[in-house]
Amino acid sequence: MNIRKIEPVGDCAISVMFENKIDLNVNRKVQRLHRFLKEEKIPGIRESIPSYCSLLVFYDPCQISYKKIGSLIKKVKEVTADVEDQDGRVIEIPVVYGGKYGEDLETVAAYAGMTPEEVIWIHTEPTYYVYQIGFLPGFPYLGGLDPRIHAPRLANPRLEIPMGSVGIGGEQTGIYPLPSPGGWQLIGRTPLKLYQKEQEQPVLLQPGDRVRFVSITEGEFEF
Repeated sequence: MNIRKIEPVGDCAISVMFENKIDLNVNRKVQRLHRFLKEEKIPGIRESIPSYCSLLVFYDPCQISYKKIGSLIKKVKEVTADVEDQDGRVIEIPVVYGGKYGEDLETVAAYAGMTPEEVIWIHTEPTYYVYQIGFLPGFPYLGGLDPRIHAPRLANPRLEIPMGSVGIGGEQTGIYPLPSPGGWQLIGRTPLKLYQKEQEQPVLLQPGDRVRFVSITEGEFEF
């Protein structure tokens, strides 16, 4: 499974690092180990949190030691090699692009040497992969953004970005689930709520899910 490094994080967590790069195959290995640990319900393991190329595993040191959990992970990597990859859900995200909902769309278009309409077409064309959730509850880091519309982050981040804003930061695109400071270029906004704390499952998107952006009108957004 090509585990590169296992190391402690404090006294109740362990980091399992795979190849140090953003890559779909690497992330699938992370997801495979994450799913295996979740399904096996190993005594002492509380939860695991996947990222691009590593898995953070929280455990109860009163039930299982760092040494034992490290040894266990080294053994299960052989088991998980036979675990099938599971494609997550495909979720459509409606987005109003440009105008007051995406004030940086024209900036991104100018940077790419395109029209705003071309940027919208390119942004809605792929099916994106949710590599990880972070920064804010429910904030998805999505892979698959076309290199033609990669755009640098803002030199001076905004103090508050509206909930539902869709942005581009470097080679990534993502969605702000809550009002927040941020430095990504804003190209649109979705009325869909990605985080609802009152729900049993408050976070809409999960690592391994796939996302398709669908362009809608301002009238559809405010309906």
